[in-house]
Order: sequence, then structure tokens, then C-alpha cells
Amino acid sequence: MSRARLVRAVPAVVAAALVATACGTADAPIGSNTEAGITIFNTEPENPLVPGNTTEVGGSRVLDPLFTGLVEYRAEDAQPVNAMAESIDTTDSKVFTVKVKQGWQFHDGSPVTAKSFVDAWNWTAYGPNATQGASFFSQIEGFDAVHPDDPDGADGPQEAPAPTAETLSGLEVVDDHTFTITLSEPFAVFPVTIGYEVFAPLPEAFFKDRKAFEETPIGNGPFKYVSRAVGTDIKLTRYDDYKGNDKPKFKDLTLKVYQSRESAYADLVSNNLDFMEELPPNALAGRQYETDLGERVVQRETLNNQTIAFPFYLKPYDNVDLRRAISMSINREEITQRIFEGSRKPADGWVHPLMKGYQAGQCGEYCTFNPDKAKAAFAKSGYTGEIVLLSNTDGGHQEWAEAVVNSIKNTLGVEARFVPSTSFGEFRQKVNGHEMTGMYRAGWIADYPSIENWLTPLFRTGASSNDGLYSNPAFDAKLAEADKAPSEEAAIKLYLEAERMLADDLPSIPLWTQNTIAGKSDRLKVAKLDPFRTLDLNSVEVA
Repeated sequence: MSRARLVRAVPAVVAAALVATACGTADAPIGSNTEAGITIFNTEPENPLVPGNTTEVGGSRVLDPLFTGLVEYRAEDAQPVNAMAESIDTTDSKVFTVKVKQGWQFHDGSPVTAKSFVDAWNWTAYGPNATQGASFFSQIEGFDAVHPDDPDGADGPQEAPAPTAETLSGLEVVDDHTFTITLSEPFAVFPVTIGYEVFAPLPEAFFKDRKAFEETPIGNGPFKYVSRAVGTDIKLTRYDDYKGNDKPKFKDLTLKVYQSRESAYADLVSNNLDFMEELPPNALAGRQYETDLGERVVQRETLNNQTIAFPFYLKPYDNVDLRRAISMSINREEITQRIFEGSRKPADGWVHPLMKGYQAGQCGEYCTFNPDKAKAAFAKSGYTGEIVLLSNTDGGHQEWAEAVVNSIKNTLGVEARFVPSTSFGEFRQKVNGHEMTGMYRAGWIADYPSIENWLTPLFRTGASSNDGLYSNPAFDAKLAEADKAPSEEAAIKLYLEAERMLADDLPSIPLWTQNTIAGKSDRLKVAKLDPFRTLDLNSVEVA
């Protein structure tokens, strides 16, 4: 999820002509304290800070300022613009020639070259490295050779076959600042996807000593790494030799790790925290935040949703009638009003309403509160035991999770309970390890501006964020058909057909989307949200 991420899938003819538009200005406004430091809210990252192995929000918030990729998404409208790419050219949406800007350096002083990207992508895609971002490279020719499917077609308990190659045949370094990408099939959206941080470059130091890199990450972005105290904070500082246009107007950035949003909010109110990108339910109740923060409130509609995911590897959650019963027993309208004061909107599908191509009602009756049909589906499921919902609570999820459980319990007349986990990192490790003991919270923030991003990473067999191991060959085939569509309009139509197929299986339960309400300290003259529920660091001005 990259320094900004929104709304439009860009056809090849446009994507190939991405221009190096400035994302900001290096000039600090008069009156800004350019030597100041700020603190922002964060959750504990799940993994060491390696771009190809980080697909969750706690780590992404750190990697965004540490790395700059080929493409970024403008904070004001999320349109893709070239960052480290001088140009990305194609005539057929299958073979792309990328020219990398010259003169850029990693934070250790080594040059950023075409090889820096190719080596990083090959490492991430290579199966034995077991990275979370590997599937994002599946469109590139040779992926099957470096990352063979598991025997059961998903990341199951069986051991995957050994790769027959170590590098992607579709990547070729032409010279120090040029490389080519050959896809296995035409994919018009591809140039838009590569703003996602799994596509970031890596320095030679990473390959020489991975452990040392994980202890002290080396990026090429506007901030460089200083230190990390697990469970406490991660400190970054401005990289003054940064070549990009989005140079920060302050010096130090500390990402403070909190065990609950409530404690972080208390610090925000008392000006002991400078920015919090999403306020907790107790602040939203009765619009308390308006009293507490006044003009320090920051808000905008953002590209994220909240869902409940199912572990398909665990009974009874592999039972489609049970999943339908649970979904129809949740009173989304009541919960969004009572818990969130209307700042959330009940979801009626998996694609976000702000996306170009969004179609209302894709989930159909299964995302509508209907006690009678919920009870009928529950009876058909034959299940009589307990229903469990798991979530981390350091992200402000306890109130709504308990409300969802109570709605299920009251509607179905079944035992249901919420099981909290205090650490997001710990929670995600269990999700990725396929160790969930019940259904679980699974929100999503767009990685890049395409309707495809709301479907492929989450529900395609073996995809990076398909944590519940859902698999539907017909759905996979429809996605593949959409990927190869000759135009944006044709692709959107096919992606919508794929989304409708999800309604039959209900691999996850869409709950709601949101107008994000954030807050800043009175030290910040300016602080804006980008469309991906992240602080736009380039906008920040310190009094």
C-alpha cells in the first residue's frame, strides 16, 4: 500500500505514457519548522522491514517513506505518476521497456540501477524465499518456474515443488538504467500496479547480508532508517540527498506503536501524539472528537473496507450455508450508526464504491440483514456449535466486533463470542500461519488504483492475501480473462462478473466502507490524509 494509492484503472495507452509529474515541492513554506520531528500512530509490523515480504498496514506505513518505486500515486487524486521511472513504454501491454532515472542513491550511498529493481523482484518472486508479495509477480513470464504452485494449489501444509529456475525469464537488464518486463499474457493494468511497495528496489547490501539489512533497512526514499524498538516505536529521519520531488518539510518521523487506539487517542487529545489516521469508536460516539479536537479534525473518504474472513481450512467455516447465515444475521445499518455515528457505510459488495467500475448490489441478498433468511440458511447448514470471531484490538476493533457477535447471537439464537488479540503483528502472524480458530477480521486498503486489486490479491487461488485459502477455479479463470481484456471497459465488465461469482461462495463478508476521521496535534499547521487512509507526509508542515 505506496506513499499514496485511488480510483482509476489506467488502460495501457495511458499507463505507458505515465509522466514524471511532481508529487510535491521541495520548498518549505515560510514559517515551517523544517528541523522539527513528528510522531504518528502505528501498529507493530508483522515482519522485518523488507518490501517484498510486507503486505500489512503496520509495516507499509514504515516502508512508504523508506522506499521510492518506479511509480507513485498522487495524494490528491491517486493518479499514477512516474517516480523513479523516467519512462515505461509498451506497444502491446505484454512487453514493457522501463528506463530508470539516473543519479539516485540508496541510503548507504550505493546507486539505484535497473539491476536494483530486477534483483529485488526476482528475490521476492522466488518460491523458497516464501515472501508474502510473491504473487504480485505472477503476471511476469517465468513465474511458474521460480514459484511452482503448492500441490493443492494453495499455501497448504504440503511442500511445494522445487523451482526449476532462480530468476524470472521475463526480466532482463539492458543497461544500468534500462530493463524490460515481459508478461506471460497482455495485462493493461500492470504499469499501474508497480507503485505498490513490493515492487521497490533493493540495494546490493540486502543480498550480501539479509540479516544485517533486516536489522537496519536501507531504502531510497525521502526518509532513512534510524532505529526500532519492538512494541514501542520506529524512528526515521529525513534523507537530505533524496532526489525525488516529494521532499519532506520536517526532519524526524517517529512511528509510535500502541496496544490500543484508545490510548493513542488520549495522547492525541493531549498533544502527545501528532497524527492518528483513524480515530477509535469511543471518539466517534456522540461525535466526541469534535469537542476534543475542534479544528484539529482531519477527514476524507478513503479506499478501505472492513470484512470478516473465513478459514476454509477449518470446519465449520467451510460451510457456505453457515457463511450466508452469518452474513445475513449482521445488522450493518444499526452497527454503523450506533458504533460509528454514520461515518461508515454498509457494504453491498467487495469492490469499493469509489472505484471506477463499481456496481452496486454485487453481494445481493447475502449482504442484507434478513433474520428469517439467516435462520433458514443456518438451519440448512446443520451446524449447532459455537461461532467465534477473532480480531486484534490495537486497531480500535473491539466495539464493532462485539456488536457483530451480538447481532449474530441474537438473530440466530446461537452461542457466539469475540476473541481479542492485543497485537496486530501477533494476529497477522497467526492469520498467515493458517492458525485461526474461527472467522476473523480482515480489512483491506487498496494497494494500487485498479478494480482488479479488490479481487485478485484476496480471492485468487494462492494469492498473497488469500489467507483463508479460498479457491474457485471458475473465479480464477474469469480473472485471467479480465486481465487479458483489450480495453479498460472490457476488463471492468469481466472483473464485475468475477465479483458476482463471489456472492455465491461468500469467501468473506463485506461489512462497511468509511469516511475516515483522523486527527492532528496543534503543532501541525498542515496534515492531510491521502486516499489510502495514510498521512500524506509531503503535506505536513510543523508550526
